[in-house]
Amino acid sequence: MSNPLGDVNQTHDEADPHFEPIVRLTEQVETKTNEEDEEVIFKMRAKLFRFDASGAEWKERGTGDVRLLARKDTKKVRLVMRRDKTLKVCANHIITSDMALQANVSSDRSWVWKVAADVSDGEPTSETLAIRFASPENANAFKTAFESAQETNKNIGDSAAAAAPKTEAPAATEQKPEETKEETKVEDAPKTEEVVEEKKEEAKEA
Repeated sequence: MSNPLGDVNQTHDEADPHFEPIVRLTEQVETKTNEEDEEVIFKMRAKLFRFDASGAEWKERGTGDVRLLARKDTKKVRLVMRRDKTLKVCANHIITSDMALQANVSSDRSWVWKVAADVSDGEPTSETLAIRFASPENANAFKTAFESAQETNKNIGDSAAAAAPKTEAPAATEQKPEETKEETKVEDAPKTEEVVEEKKEEAKEA
């Protein structure tokens, strides 16, 4: 006696069409970040701020890993920082010998410094930046690495107007990350009175 279910399954299998995909998504497109010829000599999580002279206030640039990258050929060091999730660059500049890390008047775990040419937004711009770490120990470790990079670049020969190479965000391999605002006002931003007063004087002279 024949099996009626077997006949039904066989008929269904024979009638089931099979289609080959038009495009096979098996290869991942490699995205250049302009960091391929550099090595990481320092990396630590931190929060970055920039001083907005027009409003005389600090604005948050982002939270993520701040890294010091040294070129494999010239050994010149630059600072690069990307935001979490989006990986968008929020700081990108050569560490020059004329930069001075100043302690924040209200914190022992943050530093303030001026940059003549930061290219995180594409074009070189003069910025006053502040960075805050989770602990004083982390802040001191950053200071040591930063000043060591200054000495390295000084020996190589740097320029206050030297621009760091542009760096791109790598392509996301998983789900699209949530977008975040580029800058937001924050209540816990560094309170550096000297910077505020200096910026106000510059605005008056202009």
